[in-house]
Amino acid sequence: MKQIIAIVRPFLAEKVLNALAGESVEAIVVREVKGFGRQKSYLDEYRGSEYSLAYLPKVQLTLWVEDDRAEAVIRAIITTARTGRMGDGKIFVLPVSATLSGERLEP
Repeated sequence: MKQIIAIVRPFLAEKVLNALAGESVEAIVVREVKGFGRQKSYLDEYRGSEYSLAYLPKVQLTLWVEDDRAEAVIRAIITTARTGRMGDGKIFVLPVSATLSGERLEP
């Protein structure tokens, strides 16, 4: 099993989720996050004065898929979320060593 973490632009998150509806995804967690990459920050204007925003809004999609479906899920995310401009986001793929479903964890 693989854990896939995709950081995408906020206005594309819904499209990515719709694209993933046809894939075999065990679970998805959606979070609003902020961060920056190579573009660092951007200038915005509020009430006539410019100011710098240090962090850009993004949406983080964390999902779990079986190993044989991971490639198709990653391809679906890339084709839906890519605009070709800086700031499109990142995709991280991590192996999941064990899963517990329905079992109660004792401290």
